[in-house]
Amino acid sequence: MADRIAVVRRIAITKRHVTPVLTGRSYAAATAAARPPTAFVGQMKRPRAIEGFLFPDTYDFGPSSTGADIVRLQLQQFNEVWRGVDLSAARARGRTPYDVLIVASMVERETRVPAERPLVAAVIWNRLDKGMTLGIDATLRYGLGVQGTRPLTKAQLASDNPYNTRRFHGLPPTPIGNPGLASIRAAARPAAVDYLYYVRKPDKLHHFFTADAQEFCRKAAEYGYGC
Repeated sequence: MADRIAVVRRIAITKRHVTPVLTGRSYAAATAAARPPTAFVGQMKRPRAIEGFLFPDTYDFGPSSTGADIVRLQLQQFNEVWRGVDLSAARARGRTPYDVLIVASMVERETRVPAERPLVAAVIWNRLDKGMTLGIDATLRYGLGVQGTRPLTKAQLASDNPYNTRRFHGLPPTPIGNPGLASIRAAARPAAVDYLYYVRKPDKLHHFFTADAQEFCRKAAEYGYGC
């Protein structure tokens, strides 16, 4: 988001001949100083973590807008959106609203096809319910700061980073991004399926889903992945 603000700022300078006060760096500083909604703090392992609450949307800012102004708008929008989320299915699972937000952030990272969001959410919840590790590399990339365009090394995959969901059971300590409403809704009410595995198809968009480990491995090998 800080990078996006920096890009928009350059557009304002070069095309509109306006130099905004807002910069990517000042926005990043404002997020570091921000605090999450108080209703969530008691559910959080890291009660000062703001990741997940900076709702992604279109925000207007003028020449005098500050990083703190944008963060305040994002938090207000998050609170507005969150009030409309049905959490009854999560409560029935014994999960907290913050758990839902963490799952939503993984759904956001893992899916490109909207229809697959509830399916990916179902896999995550099903694996948690069975005490399985999640094995989602996007969490480790977040924890180590490794971009998706770079491969993970064997040493990184064996890392004791708390976001390594290949090694550690349960959810990562915080969200790994700021999910949109569709991913939040999917996490709050996943598809009613028994899937435990998914693997990305060669088109890099869709996934193959299954409840069977052997079938998953066969498809992973077919698509050129390890298992």
